[in-house]
Amino acid sequence: QVQLVESGGGLVQPGGSLRLSCAASGRIGSIYAMGWYRQAPGKQRELVAVIDSGGSTNYVDSVKGRFTISRDNAKNTVYLQMNSLAPEDTAVYYCNAATLSRQYWGQGTQVTVSS
Repeated sequence: QVQLVESGGGLVQPGGSLRLSCAASGRIGSIYAMGWYRQAPGKQRELVAVIDSGGSTNYVDSVKGRFTISRDNAKNTVYLQMNSLAPEDTAVYYCNAATLSRQYWGQGTQVTVSS
């Protein structure tokens, strides 16, 4: 089992920044990739960014150049630095950990971009 605990969401003005954190515990050695997804009201959940065990990253086009995913292996934590936030970034953001047998999800953290 893998447990994921997210933090760092909140309310921010357009153009502002937030950093989300996702701390993993449990069978973390089985994780080959971690990522952030988001789900806005009335929309499907979408992949925002992913980082694999080799450090390779990938982003959805809408956040490229604004968001950065990174990890701290010593802390078993993955981060999502979000800059130049826009109202369309408003969503619940979920941390995801992928193993060969299944995926794990955090509880979600709300990000609201509004003036």
